Amino acid sequence: MTTTTPVDGSYAAGLAMKTATQAKGSSNLGQEDFLKLLTTQLQNQDPFQPMENGEFLAQMAQFSTVSGIEQLNGTLSGIGEGLGSFRTATAASLIGRSVLVPGTLARADEAGGVHGAATLTDPAEAVVVTYSHSVTGQLLHSQTLGPQKAGQVNFGWDEVPASLVSSRVPLRVSVSAANADGSVPLAPSVYARVLSVGSTTDGRGTLLEVEDQGRVPAESVTSFR
Repeated sequence: MTTTTPVDGSYAAGLAMKTATQAKGSSNLGQEDFLKLLTTQLQNQDPFQPMENGEFLAQMAQFSTVSGIEQLNGTLSGIGEGLGSFRTATAASLIGRSVLVPGTLARADEAGGVHGAATLTDPAEAVVVTYSHSVTGQLLHSQTLGPQKAGQVNFGWDEVPASLVSSRVPLRVSVSAANADGSVPLAPSVYARVLSVGSTTDGRGTLLEVEDQGRVPAESVTSFR
């Protein structure tokens, strides 16, 4: 007499899961894999001890959760791509305009002016700004601003020589804060022209190609002219 031993459904499902995982080369299984595992478990369950209704419903609920998460991930991915395209299109309106970005090189605009800003962490008795020729190093202009409170200090030189305006030679800007204890250099930001707009590698961020400054994240721009 031949004796047949029923195969436990969970054991069969485990074997099927192992096979599916090895075939995919990954531990991540999708909806189709889940259905195959559930079918295998039902086909190989012990007929004398079939799966309880509660257990079956629990696995179906798990499947619904997996399916819902995959659909949600797909929806969020689509929204992210849409927002990325929207940000790029919006940033494109800045092409040809000047944005305030960290840097020391600035070119005079059509009106013959160079503008920028620096941030003071503490009040200063004076702020000194110098403008030099970026190639020769010649000092072209120096200005001393009066006492300044902590925060952003705006500066500008509106009378750049016409020869520098027409040749568009970049000027090197240097800023320092003066107090009784001495002078402290500050990191300036300057207004520079946006040449083009692009996206980050993952397509979710927007980059501005700024003259003399390279690629700058669009979200880092706080002001434009």
